[in-house]
Amino acid sequence: MSPLILNLLILCSTSLFHVISSTSTDIHDLLPEYGFPKGLIPNNAISYTISTDGFFTIQLDSPCYVHFSDQYLVYFHTRLTGKLSYGSVTRVSGIQAQILFLWPSVTGIKVHKDSGMLEFFAGALSQKLPAEEFVNVPGCSPKACQGGSTATNLVDRV
Repeated sequence: MSPLILNLLILCSTSLFHVISSTSTDIHDLLPEYGFPKGLIPNNAISYTISTDGFFTIQLDSPCYVHFSDQYLVYFHTRLTGKLSYGSVTRVSGIQAQILFLWPSVTGIKVHKDSGMLEFFAGALSQKLPAEEFVNVPGCSPKACQGGSTATNLVDRV
């Protein structure tokens, strides 16, 4: 094999490996590069991988709940997957949002830059929320307390 071809193979494989298994950069720092605010993923993300075609896996250290804007309760599994492109996440798995007494899976997220909104999809349903509500990286909890800290509202999915 010629040295030129060998060097190109090494360069390509090194670049591909960096893109696919980049765990040194925090996922929260990557999200703005795709037009999303940092606060879409809770603070317990420990690693992620993303392929050159946008398919990703995010590993959390434990499943958890997050309250967004004090009215939306979201459950994150330990493994989140999907396909990320600028302004859009599709094929999402590992995230569920509470709607009344149901827990449908979030299947996609779209950025609407012109209106400053994020649109969340759960099957045929969608909900738009202001992107500014996702600026800060949220903390997460192993249990979900709705509407504050009353023990009677405790929901335990773990």
